[in-house]
Amino acid sequence: MPDALVLPPQRTPRRGVRIAAAVLLAVLLAPVLAGCLRVQVSMGVSSNDRVSGRIVAAVVPTDPNDKGPQLKAPESLAAKVRVEAYAQDGYAGSQVFFDDLSFGEVQQLGQLSEQTQGMFQLQFVRTGDLVSLTGRVDLKSVPPHGSDVQFTIAFPARVAKTNGSREGDNIVSWKLPPGDVSTLRAEVSYADPNTRSFAGWAGIVGGITLAVAAIIAAMAFMDRNPAAPAAPEIGFSLSRWWRSVTQNR
Repeated sequence: MPDALVLPPQRTPRRGVRIAAAVLLAVLLAPVLAGCLRVQVSMGVSSNDRVSGRIVAAVVPTDPNDKGPQLKAPESLAAKVRVEAYAQDGYAGSQVFFDDLSFGEVQQLGQLSEQTQGMFQLQFVRTGDLVSLTGRVDLKSVPPHGSDVQFTIAFPARVAKTNGSREGDNIVSWKLPPGDVSTLRAEVSYADPNTRSFAGWAGIVGGITLAVAAIIAAMAFMDRNPAAPAAPEIGFSLSRWWRSVTQNR
């Protein structure tokens, strides 16, 4: 009796659909995973706690119609953020220029793209004269080869602590590896601008107070010594004006 013919097990339609879907997904993602990503973030912090800089997000286009990442300024920052097309070194995408942002507004830069929300988190916090930078960058979905992600931040004073690379006393940079989650940390100490403003105003008020006290003391001395020879007065005299006012009351 001939051996029974053994047929290979038949795949169920559900499994076949699942395999086809996986192949289709791989085909769709192949151009993205094979592409090169460029992200460059450059910021400068002023002594008034204001932040200005530029962000570049671009990829090597897969076809002539590929414009790369399209960033959009949040409505709350429309007056301080400008978005332009980016095309350089074979990359295409967007570049964002921002100016005079407060520390709180810097956090809103993570809303430049719906696709990148949650990937970039950057926060400046002031405690007295100490300014701390903390950041988290999630690049798990970024292709491991051919990607260049860099952060560079300049501060108005020497950086005391950082986990980045120093490029001088007040400039720190980070080159972030794709396929991983990275943290950014830096600490710098410089005077709180609000404290400086208060000190300046206090100095003006103190000077005015001392001047008024001196005038009152001089007038009291003259009242106690009416026979004392008066100094010649030329032009407007505050003491003479004050005496005329009090005599006419």
